[in-house]
Amino acid sequence: MAFKSPVYGVRAVPVEKVVPNTYNPNTVAPPEMKLLYDSIKEDGYTMPVVCYYDKEKDEYVIVDGFHRYRIMLEHPDIYEREQGLLPVSVIDKPLDHRMASTIRHNRARGSHDVDLMSNIIRELHDLGRTDNWISKHLGMDMDEILRLKQITGLAELFRDAKFGKSWIPELVEDEEMIEIL
Repeated sequence: MAFKSPVYGVRAVPVEKVVPNTYNPNTVAPPEMKLLYDSIKEDGYTMPVVCYYDKEKDEYVIVDGFHRYRIMLEHPDIYEREQGLLPVSVIDKPLDHRMASTIRHNRARGSHDVDLMSNIIRELHDLGRTDNWISKHLGMDMDEILRLKQITGLAELFRDAKFGKSWIPELVEDEEMIEIL
């Protein structure tokens, strides 16, 4: 079967069935939120919100488009005009791949909160993802991953790191030197 992009199956979903994810590090300043509102007011929703459908909970978890979702929640004029329906395209991926999708979407557009990005790196490590996987799927270089790991200050993020021997301690026999050490 040939690949078919999710955008070809956009659904009109009641906004009450849509929920934010717990890991999105993207922030939008008030002037840009106003611009997004103006855009949706003037042009309508031109891009669907990307979601994962959780069958057990019967809800759509946002992967990308949280701020477009917020516009509908916070602006009754938009909610009424759209009859409470949010355009959604659905991807069916496990959590780690959804997290990677969120980061790819966001990085292509804007900036991230560094602390939240550090938490995502930690969570991906907790899910068993390597630095190479993170680099490949989030579009980060190894230095950036290292810096984000350092922010969390968690030793377990470095458990697979290889460290060189910068020095080998020598036996100290001089009692004066022992007191200094």
